[in-house]
Amino acid sequence: MNTVLYFSTTGVVYETRAYSKADLAELVHGHELQCLTSTDRQFDFWFSPSPRGCQRRTNQNATELLLATTSFSAKTVPLLRGCIVIATHDTDGEVDGLSWQQLDVLAERNRALSARDARVLGRRIARDSHRTAQRGCDVPAADVRTSAQH
Repeated sequence: MNTVLYFSTTGVVYETRAYSKADLAELVHGHELQCLTSTDRQFDFWFSPSPRGCQRRTNQNATELLLATTSFSAKTVPLLRGCIVIATHDTDGEVDGLSWQQLDVLAERNRALSARDARVLGRRIARDSHRTAQRGCDVPAADVRTSAQH
């Protein structure tokens, strides 16, 4: 079973299946996939480097999880945009599904995110959303969650 997590731009997280990089590309609506890997090399965050239109909005849920699974700080974590897929890989480096244990680890690490980190990251995302809106992109600032909603 190749269960992966799909983080939509609306904040909803889905469990779905993917068996190859082509499946991941279809999920994130991109052709030139890029990947960031967690510090323990257990989780792969797949995304398109140049999302279009509303896909440019920062994916707060996925960015928070990247922060929780890497050595980035809230000030330095890359702001992930658009649809994001989290999977793992096998010993050959090929896309593999997440086990139930890995899904539990992700949930645990996400809950362990400090209030300070959530607040700092929330401010970064709000500033980014404001800058994007000023450049004429259609990303309303109201879409950014505050740390109180966390």
